[in-house]
Amino acid sequence: MSLIPHRFLFRIAHPCLYASKMPLPKDDRLLDLPSGHRIDNFAGMDEQRNFAELSLAWNELGLGLQLEVRGKQQLPVGNLDRPRASDGVSLWLDTRDARTSHRAGRYCHQFHFLATGAGPGFDEPAVIQTKINRALEDAPMAPRGSIMVKVHSRKAGYILEAFIPAAALNGYDPNEHRRLGFFADVRDDEMGSQLSNLSPEFPFWEDPSLWSTLELVR
Repeated sequence: MSLIPHRFLFRIAHPCLYASKMPLPKDDRLLDLPSGHRIDNFAGMDEQRNFAELSLAWNELGLGLQLEVRGKQQLPVGNLDRPRASDGVSLWLDTRDARTSHRAGRYCHQFHFLATGAGPGFDEPAVIQTKINRALEDAPMAPRGSIMVKVHSRKAGYILEAFIPAAALNGYDPNEHRRLGFFADVRDDEMGSQLSNLSPEFPFWEDPSLWSTLELVR
């Protein structure tokens, strides 16, 4: 395998499609996004195979995330004190898509969506926002309880859905800024890590210049 991932040689801009009915009102599902919303990480370019499908959507109210994990033989594991060691997905967003600095600013956000680990029995989903390491300036913390998350069990896997409201995204203005910096790290205790476009050797967790781009498309 090449020392530098082939995907690193490209600046990828992913189309993020509009979804007017999001979150879904009075429904067991928050999103239920169709296949057109999937974000391709082009794993085949580096001779890798995906175990999860990540989908994103946007509207004026905020951003939606849908993660489907397949091929599991065990239940998801989660620990609120160790979000990046729990089953789920970490999402980094820059509402200005600057990518000119190696250090995050006030428009850069880090969210961890856990499939389990919360509640009295530690079997409920959770979302945790944390500060980005070495940031020049921290993004504001989202209002408590403002981010919605649900998990639906499936045979040999699960579907995790989340909705991040505009109030939780400092600088979110789809009318003026249609390009967002973006990176995702899907983790599974059985199958490892599935990254947007890099390998674990790159410090994507603290360097926005390594992130890809989301283009908000109607």
